[in-house]
Amino acid sequence: MSRAQARYQAIRTAQTWTERFEGGRVASPPVDQIFGSNVFGLRTMRERLPKATYTAIVSTIERGKPLAREVADIVAAAMKDWSIEQGATRFTHWFQPLTGTTAEKHDSLIVPDGQGHVLYNLSGADLIQGEPDASSFPSGGLRATFEARGYTAWDPTSPAFIVRGENSATLCIPTVFVSWTGEALDKKTPLLRSCEALNHHAQRILTLFGTSEGVSRVVTTLGCEQEYFLVDRDMYHARPDLVSCGRTVFGAKPPKGQQLEDHYFGSIPARVLAYMSEVEEELYRLGVPVKTRHNEVAPGQYEVAPLFEEANVACDHQMVLMETLRRVAPRYGFACLLHEKPFAGINGSGKHCNWSMATDTGVNLLDPRDDTHTNMQFLVFLCAVIRAVDVHADILRASIASVGNDHRLGANEAPPAIISIFLGDMLTDIINQLERGAPKRTIKGGAIDLGARTLPRIPRHSGDRNRTSPFAFTGNKFEFRAVGSSTSVSWPVTVINTIVAESLDVVATQLEKAMGKRPTEAKLLAAVGRLLKQIIKDHKRVIFNGDNYSAEWHAEAAERGLPNLATVADALPVLKLRRAVALFKKYKVLSPSELDSRLHIQLEAYIKRRQIESEEMVQIGRTMILPAALEYQRRLADTVVKTRAAGVECDADQEALESFVGLVQDFRAALSALEVANGHEDEPIKHARAIARKTFPLMEALRLATDALEGQIEHSLWPLPSYDELLSIR
Repeated sequence: MSRAQARYQAIRTAQTWTERFEGGRVASPPVDQIFGSNVFGLRTMRERLPKATYTAIVSTIERGKPLAREVADIVAAAMKDWSIEQGATRFTHWFQPLTGTTAEKHDSLIVPDGQGHVLYNLSGADLIQGEPDASSFPSGGLRATFEARGYTAWDPTSPAFIVRGENSATLCIPTVFVSWTGEALDKKTPLLRSCEALNHHAQRILTLFGTSEGVSRVVTTLGCEQEYFLVDRDMYHARPDLVSCGRTVFGAKPPKGQQLEDHYFGSIPARVLAYMSEVEEELYRLGVPVKTRHNEVAPGQYEVAPLFEEANVACDHQMVLMETLRRVAPRYGFACLLHEKPFAGINGSGKHCNWSMATDTGVNLLDPRDDTHTNMQFLVFLCAVIRAVDVHADILRASIASVGNDHRLGANEAPPAIISIFLGDMLTDIINQLERGAPKRTIKGGAIDLGARTLPRIPRHSGDRNRTSPFAFTGNKFEFRAVGSSTSVSWPVTVINTIVAESLDVVATQLEKAMGKRPTEAKLLAAVGRLLKQIIKDHKRVIFNGDNYSAEWHAEAAERGLPNLATVADALPVLKLRRAVALFKKYKVLSPSELDSRLHIQLEAYIKRRQIESEEMVQIGRTMILPAALEYQRRLADTVVKTRAAGVECDADQEALESFVGLVQDFRAALSALEVANGHEDEPIKHARAIARKTFPLMEALRLATDALEGQIEHSLWPLPSYDELLSIR
């Protein structure tokens, strides 16, 4: 079967899949009957643990108290019994190495009893600690290949869960992953450390305001909006670039893309809805509280978002969500694409991280409440975040640096690489009042009269939203919109926690000094007023409520002195700066060697991914595109020769042939240029910069030449499924 025939077979298969789900799907079980049914959470522990043990484990989870070994033994026994009832025969320490994915090594719950039978066993030691081989995971120089010992350690704050396969059930125990030296080899350990740092300094602020009574912890909360694409699985496998790179390295713009804006929030296709329903059912069973689903802007693009949770659990659930999206897709004939930019010329995918701070008593510290100008505690936390984002904008930008995000940021669908904050009209007005003196008013939103008696008057928010801002205040939280869709959110959230902890530390230290040994409310309010005025004066440059896409903003941002780190190669070297090293060291989030390891791992990932993409382009170009182009060129030449042999003038055909030969020559030249472009630099930063500045422009040139050919070559000869086919078949 030729590639063209295989392509058409894939299209027919896709249409069959679609027809299969047009009739609807059997309804899922009621959510209240299945939610958390595969999770060993607090509800299950309350039912199965002795009261004293349950109280002890809750103190560990909610207050961070050390876990006694005897408590772990009892919990392990109960977890073992529960997982066996769920059909599990294996358990694994589930962790997040620096690959950006998750990892697991399955161990049997079954052990021989010495009498020809078996026992089920999970000890406290098994629960608390595992020992996977650490040598084959990226360590950025923390471990040599021959230094293999690593440890996983149970994170009791994130509940264990059961993952089911076709004929298996495995108990997954969330853990951290560290080396024999104790250095973090994962994304969870620094996240938990950053949560501790923010908790400590946030509580200092609460103590100053006299609102710390009953508060044992300040946590960060997180809700992540996950965007993704669905394409037909057979057509996915007919695109080597999608398989190896996660994106299409070639593809001519289709006549109909997203220009009619008819996909966004449109009716969800039956096949997609059936897929979404099964994904949600699996997530509910795993305790992931998914809330929304809808069509996104681009054809074939969708979104799912959960409710808010504590950041650590939310980050774990984010990894579970991505794995579930990918795992369920083949059951419906789909492939799920989590890359930030699978298709050129249409919207890419992000993962908007909605971040806030809250006490364990349920108070959201970023809730402005009604008369915001009188809520000085809120304004202190707000200004601390503003200061953090301005001082450490480059580090925040580096936290979202990836190959995929380089395609997406600033492409009129996502925020630019320039980090700024959107506050909206009401908060901006209060900030301006604070800069001049004591604020006197809070702008109210009022209500909207819709002009028909049958319609209610609806409340209007005090300010609009701004989808172009990378870091936007959206009512009672900040939305970090620049995070890429394929990445783990643990690192960006770790960075937010750390920079805000540093800012809270600075604020608390200055207020404590101003209050002296005899604090009074009057002294506090005076000190707060002076401090916030100074913070606003020093850091208001990072506040921008306008169109972040505009060229005018880029020019204005440069005048303000805001960094514009356009690529991974520009952004990642920030992590080598002394102040970055000092920041993570001071707040005990990452040691200098741990931070340096992450820099090297991310640079290496960038270099390798770009090399894979460029090599894939060359291979597809040589083995698929060029043969199709030469065959079409031969047909054009045959037409000219045979027409002239018949005694008919064919100047137009001759011109078409010459024009096409020119396109083929351009393609060959671009292909040859890229083929020899992959030089090597010993220093990773130099290598990354060379790829960004030299290799990537050659990749783009080859893409333009190839896409021009696709626009000319007979459809039946083109060896790859087109954008039309990939994006239009549901």
